[in-house]
Amino acid sequence: MPELPEVETTRRGIEPFLSGQKILSADIRQPVLRWPVSDEIALLKEAPVTMIERRGKYLIIGFAEGTMLIHLGMSGSLRVVDGIEPLKKHDHVIFHLSGGKSIRFNDPRRFGCVIWTHDWQAHPLISTLGPEPLSDEFNADYLHSLAKKRTLAVKQFIMNSKVVVGVGNIYANEALYLAGIHPKRAVNKLSRKRLAVLTDQIKQVLQKAITQGGTTLRDFVGGDGKPGYFQQQLYVYGRGGEPCKQCGTLLKEVRMNNRSTVLCQRCQT
Repeated sequence: MPELPEVETTRRGIEPFLSGQKILSADIRQPVLRWPVSDEIALLKEAPVTMIERRGKYLIIGFAEGTMLIHLGMSGSLRVVDGIEPLKKHDHVIFHLSGGKSIRFNDPRRFGCVIWTHDWQAHPLISTLGPEPLSDEFNADYLHSLAKKRTLAVKQFIMNSKVVVGVGNIYANEALYLAGIHPKRAVNKLSRKRLAVLTDQIKQVLQKAITQGGTTLRDFVGGDGKPGYFQQQLYVYGRGGEPCKQCGTLLKEVRMNNRSTVLCQRCQT
C-alpha cells in the first residue's frame, strides 16, 4: 500500500504539471472505486488548479468551485503521460491538462478513491486526522500526553491516524527498530525520553524515504512512472529471518493486527 512518502513523492511528481494549469476535462472510465467517483469530477471543464497539497495519505487538488480528494488505496498510482499515449487496462480516471499532458489514475484493485468536496478540511475523511508527522505539532510532549492515557501496543498507537497521520506499517517497523522499542511494548509504559527518540526516528525515516522517492513495493510508482528506492535501505521490514544489521541476531517476524511486524529481539526492548 502506498504510504505517506509514496503519496508525497506522487504529489511532488505531479505538481509541476498541474501548477498554473487547467484541467480541460476528465474522463471517468470506471465510475466505482472504493466509493463512486464523484459526478462533479466529470463536469470539470477549463478548471484552473489553485492548490496541490497532501494531508496524510490524501492528495488534495483545489479549484475555485471545490476540491478533489484522491487516495491511492492499495495499488493506485497517478502517472503523467502524453495525451496520445495508449490507455492501460486499469486507467480508471484521466485528467486532460492544458499543457498537453494527461494525469491518469491507475488502480488495479480499485481500493482508491477520487471524490469531490466543497470543504475538504471538514470532510469526514480529513477532519479527524492527527497532526502531520513532519510538522512541529508532532513532538515528544504531544505524543507523551496521549500515550500516558493508553495501554495498547506502541506500534498500534503510532499507526492510528487520529494520533499521527501517515505512519503506515513499513515506516512504523523501521522507526521502532531505530528507536530500539519493541513494537508490542505498552505505550503508556514508555518514558517521555524514549517517546522523544521514537518521534525523532519517525521524522527521520519518513523524510529519508521522501527524499529517496518512496519505497518500491509491488505496484507503486511515482508520478513519472518510476519506482522509489528506499526499500534498499530497510532495516527490518520484509527481512524476517535475516540477520539484524546492528547485532546479527536473526530478525523475528510476527503478526500484529493482521500486519507483518519484523523486529530484533535483542535490539528492541
